[in-house]
Amino acid sequence: MARLCLKRSIILGIVGLLFLAFGIVLIFVFPKVMKEQVEKNVRIDPSSGFAFEMWRDLPVPFFMSIYIFEVVNHKEVLLGEKPRLQQRGPYVYREQKQKNNLTFHDNGTVSFLENRVFHFSPEKSNGLEDDFVVVPNILVLGSAIMFQDMTGAMKWILSGAFTAFSQEPFMNRTVREILWGYEDPFLDFINTFLPGTLPFKGKFGLFADFNNSNTGLFTVNTGVDDISRVQMVDSWNGVKEVSFWNSEQANMINGTAGQMWPPFRKPSEPLEFYSPDACRSMKLVYENKADFRGVPTFRYVAPRYLFANGSDYPPNEGFCPCTASGVMNASSCRFNAPLFLSFPHFLNADPGFLKAVDGLQPSEELHSLFLDLHPLTGIPMNCSIKMQLNLFTKAVSGITQTGDIKPVILPLLWFAESGFIDGPVFDTYYNTLILMPTVLGYLQYVLIAVGIFLILTAFITPFVKQHTEDFLEDTHEIKDEAQCSDTTTLLEDPDYGSPQT
Repeated sequence: MARLCLKRSIILGIVGLLFLAFGIVLIFVFPKVMKEQVEKNVRIDPSSGFAFEMWRDLPVPFFMSIYIFEVVNHKEVLLGEKPRLQQRGPYVYREQKQKNNLTFHDNGTVSFLENRVFHFSPEKSNGLEDDFVVVPNILVLGSAIMFQDMTGAMKWILSGAFTAFSQEPFMNRTVREILWGYEDPFLDFINTFLPGTLPFKGKFGLFADFNNSNTGLFTVNTGVDDISRVQMVDSWNGVKEVSFWNSEQANMINGTAGQMWPPFRKPSEPLEFYSPDACRSMKLVYENKADFRGVPTFRYVAPRYLFANGSDYPPNEGFCPCTASGVMNASSCRFNAPLFLSFPHFLNADPGFLKAVDGLQPSEELHSLFLDLHPLTGIPMNCSIKMQLNLFTKAVSGITQTGDIKPVILPLLWFAESGFIDGPVFDTYYNTLILMPTVLGYLQYVLIAVGIFLILTAFITPFVKQHTEDFLEDTHEIKDEAQCSDTTTLLEDPDYGSPQT
């Protein structure tokens, strides 16, 4: 019996050692395996699985919500009064993105064109595309600024053309026309008799060049040779830096194309990306740890200095000529049209911009942008990128249509591009890169705990068994002695065996 017990303890101990060893091995091997698994899934490689398909076709819901500012006192503005604005919308569009013309190169890069198409979603919108809205006529007010330094004769011709074609400084048009364009005989006239004077051709609309178009030819690193460079832009439209701005730093094309980033992010590392629409590289900075449906994330936000002027933030000097901080002069990449970028409702901008108009109410909750990134993979889980488009306008002598308009940066609209991973894509992502690693992470410690328990059990059991047997044996002897003593006492009793009376 003792030999059988010892054999069982030895087997138990060996099993415990195996569990303990396997658990310890997992502690050292698991991070390496996990790292290899992440690298395999995030590099741009057709054999890498679902991550490549998600990068190429972006099968997650993505929406653009557009809010248009209506000028409710446009007649008084021409007389010098402060513009009074009323926000209309949102007008929501489902945005579809797909990468085409993929070309892999021998230097570890891939080139592609990303096409985008917008479809109106009335069920998500507060209004219809047929809504009429009074907004500034950029063809008049923008052209006046562009012509302000030309000769009196040129301004007289332009002003006469405005009159001949019934062009007013403010127009009442549908949302569809304002955003996606409308035919205008005035454009044909200018482009025929003064070719190259205005940058607009064909249809004119604020987003006329966005729909059924692409964002230019991106060439990015695949990460096959160096995973730390995956998604990083190598060139855009064949160039490694743009020429819109006034410094080498401002013209640099940094970061990714804005959809994914290299894995294994640290909070100290900002997210940089190149935006063709803004004609510049931008940077988001870490704010705090967050969580998206059980996925640990880092939240990144725009720094307050993103649109600061060169005086408040010297690295931005290359984007000048500047106004007060809070808006960025985008005219150099918009054919010298006086367009400016800012955060919605002039959030974080110089108070002077807010005071120059009525009807704006900046809010951190409503108007700040954010991006929640899974730091292990570099894939965004949830984001909302928000920007505002503004027009600088004022009275220009020689162009009567501008009246007595006071110099003002006038908000035209703001938009939010929002999306999050959902549905089967999220399930696959969660199971592969979140759930399975979490289970394995706990498993290694469970194995170690079970192994230690089995080893201790195997070590203690023989002693317990022996102690129990000794105890039982001692108990049996004491019992026998007690029985013997009772018998002797009984025999020595003089009354034992005597007849009962």
